[in-house]
Amino acid sequence: MTEGLVSIITPMYKGAEFVGETIETVIAQTYKNWEMIIVDDCSPDDGAGIRVVESYAQRDPRIHLIASKVNKGSSGARNIALEAAEGQYISFLDSDDLWTPQFLEKQLAFMREKDAAMVFSSYRRIDEHTKKEVLRPFIVPDEVTYKSMLKTCDIFPSTAIYDLKKTDKIYFNEAMGSLRDDYVYWLHMLKAIKVGHGNKEILVDYRMRKGSLTADKKKVVYPQWRVLRDVEGLPLHTCIYNICCWFVISYLKYRK
Repeated sequence: MTEGLVSIITPMYKGAEFVGETIETVIAQTYKNWEMIIVDDCSPDDGAGIRVVESYAQRDPRIHLIASKVNKGSSGARNIALEAAEGQYISFLDSDDLWTPQFLEKQLAFMREKDAAMVFSSYRRIDEHTKKEVLRPFIVPDEVTYKSMLKTCDIFPSTAIYDLKKTDKIYFNEAMGSLRDDYVYWLHMLKAIKVGHGNKEILVDYRMRKGSLTADKKKVVYPQWRVLRDVEGLPLHTCIYNICCWFVISYLKYRK
């Protein structure tokens, strides 16, 4: 583990269109002690995304590309990057999302202020092409716990960072594939650290792509239930209560 180094975990699947802009927002960070590990998840794009990443990696040695020979989903791709990560801090940035220039600096300062193991921030929700806001910014709560996260997931991966001096490196449950894998990840972490701290400042742009797996909440109901019932092993009545909370909160969260 290299003290002070931030390891940025970026899974990529058919990312050629947007990954260059994502990388640019990392290069523009005011906090310079970082490594970016981009894992191409066997994209069926004739190497288009790989070529974009390679063009940046040739110019900046902090950018590392790993080309997976097998499609493993976002959870498997993130695990490959986590295995290679050498930093004290682990952060996540999807290959189409955008950080403000002071994202790392402000999140690390916020982490020190709260003496926190993990922090996350508020974010804008933008159109994938025009980058205009399509929904109101999502303003995070001051804190999340395991119990609160059973009702709703307030942590968006591209806003989060955690400190390996205060918690173990956690790997993704690859059985989840690319659906609810991040949710299971945060539940696992919150069992260990008890509380995550939310920075209300908007530091990330989430590009809402039309083909997003989580865009249609009806398609996520069963995977959400599976997390509560099968992964977390909660009693039936607790699952019913939390799934009802999740459905109502999700409706309000995505209301224009």
